Amino acid sequence: MLDLNLIRENPKKIEEALAKKECRVDMSIVIKLDEDRRKLLHEIEDNQAAQNRLSKEFPKYKDDPAKKEEIKRQVSELKASIEEKRNELEVVEKKIYDFLIVLPNIPDDDLLPGEKENNQVIDIRGVKPSFNFKVLDHVTLEEKIGLIDYERGVKVAGHGNWFYTGDGARLEWALLNFFIQEHLKDGYQFMLSPLLLNLESGLVSGQFPKFQNDVFLIENVEPNKFLLPTAETSLVNYYRGEILNEDELPKKFFAYTPCFRKEAGSYRSVERGTIRGYQFNKVEMVQYTTEKDSDRAFEELLNKAKSLMDKLGLHYRVSKLAAADCSASMARTYDIEVYFPSLDIYKEVSSVSNARDYQARRGKMRYKDKATGQNKFMHTLNGSGLATSRVFPAILEQYQQADGSVKIPEVLRPFMNNEEFIFPKK
Repeated sequence: MLDLNLIRENPKKIEEALAKKECRVDMSIVIKLDEDRRKLLHEIEDNQAAQNRLSKEFPKYKDDPAKKEEIKRQVSELKASIEEKRNELEVVEKKIYDFLIVLPNIPDDDLLPGEKENNQVIDIRGVKPSFNFKVLDHVTLEEKIGLIDYERGVKVAGHGNWFYTGDGARLEWALLNFFIQEHLKDGYQFMLSPLLLNLESGLVSGQFPKFQNDVFLIENVEPNKFLLPTAETSLVNYYRGEILNEDELPKKFFAYTPCFRKEAGSYRSVERGTIRGYQFNKVEMVQYTTEKDSDRAFEELLNKAKSLMDKLGLHYRVSKLAAADCSASMARTYDIEVYFPSLDIYKEVSSVSNARDYQARRGKMRYKDKATGQNKFMHTLNGSGLATSRVFPAILEQYQQADGSVKIPEVLRPFMNNEEFIFPKK
């Protein structure tokens, strides 16, 4: 949620910043509401002061019934006025909340405006693979080797679902174990998160109310819940409503979870297989920091995600997203995009993002500043580390061999009985 003080101080600047995210809004509406709010607060305070003053005078007139009745009448009128103005204040504050809660985060100043067309490739890593044989796509490789059963996945759960089978299940689990091992080495705390979340968690993360239709909502429970779309949603709610000491920051977490999203892929080649489905596995990193450590934390998360890709030996690139291509909650996002030889395209396997204090304001997550003693909003950041549903097929395509086998990346072999290849089923 945006800082109302910031809007009050420079509404045009905020309007221009949000326009970079293709959000056009008239801030004079909320400024007028804020003026009404402050006026009501002032009137309530004045009436309360007058009521207190009269209450103190009441004992002076114990022998003057007429004066006592007059004071009682005035106190009663003040009480009624205070109650009326509190009701008005509640209405105004609800209007302010409704106005602010749907606004996206302010993009960082250095982001270009617009959508994907203005994304910038800022780094290209690894050697682009070349082959002296016909390259197979990941779905063909998965089916020839016997790594994934799409047909029975559809039979059991419908389009957009699959079974990992045999060496496919082992490779998927090897990836997850490798990611977990690396994050533990770096001092991140391992978390296993709830998968069924309350609606407030979606609100704090910024996915609700605008994108509530994008999640699997469970309506036959009270209160309503939804299936976790990414571990970020749960982890950025961990300190909801809490105040930490500055010395406790940064907090560094990672979680393995299955993730659930409503939009599965189509039959188009760029979305076939595990590239987009209703359920997928992901390891997610989250940091809570102070404002001054926010940029450092972003670079750390980005470098961690890149390190995983480097160790897997995959060719990929890093893209700095334009403002409108960042999600609503984020001030800044860099995507790590892995290369698919069969399609000659790059697909995102990690988004590293900084929400600044946007999520913390929604969730009232603060820390006590050592120097001033004031409570300040934390900064929250997240980064996939990594999503396996695209790393898995990219490994198959980039590591495929002429005989139809797939070479296992060296860092994954300890999790696969030190085997070097996955061979086609006979």
